[in-house]
Amino acid sequence: MDCRWVSFLLILVLLTGCRSPSMISDPKKVQTLQDHEKTVITFWHTYNEKETRLLEQELIPAFEREHPNIQVESIDLAFNNELINTLIARTSSKRGPDVVRLHIAWIPEFLYKELLEPLSGFGDFENIRKRFNTNLMNIGLYKNNYYSLPLNIYTKAPIFNRELLKRAGYSKPPITMDEVLELARRYQYTIGLRGLGPWDTIPYIYSLGGSFIDEHANKASGYLNSDETIHAVEQLTALFKENLIDLPQDKLGAVENWERIKAGNMLMTDDGPWFYSLLDKSEFDSALKLTFPVPFPQNNGPASIIGGENLVIMKDSKRKAEAWTFMKWMTGKKAQLLLLEHTELIPTNLEVAKASTITRDSYLYPYREDAKNAILLPLVKNWRKIDGVYTEYMNKIFEGELSVKDGLDRAAAEIDRLLADDPVTN
Repeated sequence: MDCRWVSFLLILVLLTGCRSPSMISDPKKVQTLQDHEKTVITFWHTYNEKETRLLEQELIPAFEREHPNIQVESIDLAFNNELINTLIARTSSKRGPDVVRLHIAWIPEFLYKELLEPLSGFGDFENIRKRFNTNLMNIGLYKNNYYSLPLNIYTKAPIFNRELLKRAGYSKPPITMDEVLELARRYQYTIGLRGLGPWDTIPYIYSLGGSFIDEHANKASGYLNSDETIHAVEQLTALFKENLIDLPQDKLGAVENWERIKAGNMLMTDDGPWFYSLLDKSEFDSALKLTFPVPFPQNNGPASIIGGENLVIMKDSKRKAEAWTFMKWMTGKKAQLLLLEHTELIPTNLEVAKASTITRDSYLYPYREDAKNAILLPLVKNWRKIDGVYTEYMNKIFEGELSVKDGLDRAAAEIDRLLADDPVTN
């Protein structure tokens, strides 16, 4: 699958990180209320706190009013590998949920394990798929069947401290990442990374002229360990050794970086639009005065990364017709308009996406611009292992355990083996 999806995002005109943990409960079966049978479907998701309030206070009640015979049990879960492992285990033992909001990077693994229900068999599927861009639909395409509906996408952007730029004589951020790093070194300003995984570092590597993987997701050798990528990572590690790159000390990296920017100790960090939207009113106003986001600087092509979630029906669901009804509603006009109005997630429904308007002075504007020129990380069934290999070697490089060249050579070789063992793409 193509790692550089640019064209399909040009038609989208809008542009969550922080996740709330929850206990997993057993799905309910059927309950009778006043002699009226109501089917209960279980919906697992990883919405943040703000998005969950919208889901539970507006979206689900609206759906249930239109479909009084269906009740939706919403289960809010942490966004981590434990969720994937639990979902795989429960579905394999026929104890899984009915509908899941699944991150797009995880879908190939579930396709390969045959844990998802094909949607092509539903009578109205062909009409429903017309709501979405073809490339978005193809995320869930496997062996000539479709297994998911696109729900939302998002991206992230660099966020600069206005005051530190002003002190350095800049009225707006530098237009290249090389200049950003030079500015940090010249004035001893720090840059706050969110971590050393692909989502955290690949935008910087691409902005500095490096690469990660070939466009068909077949090999990393010659890309992740190219001269350009080695040079890019050497620039980042050099700043890290000079204490000019900060890494978060805990999992709340966004909170930590916001506090450092607010204290005037950090030139730049990066995050999704939730960096602003999850702040309370006073801090939100303060953040807009103190900072502003911009698109990731481009060197030889797109730099920002696209994330997002699709809706799927688990293979063991006993309520597939009701689950399909809920999926159609969540990707329909009413629900997507509510998401557009109250969250920073990009709606996938083409009709709704075209209806959105964002002015240049909105903090969401650079996220929309970044979404037009973005990288989609490889959609492969071994993505979790690839993510782990990449992160492991980046940590070894930054800790000085391996040279940049040696670390990237080893990472590329291991990732090549994982890509070769991938029937989803090969």
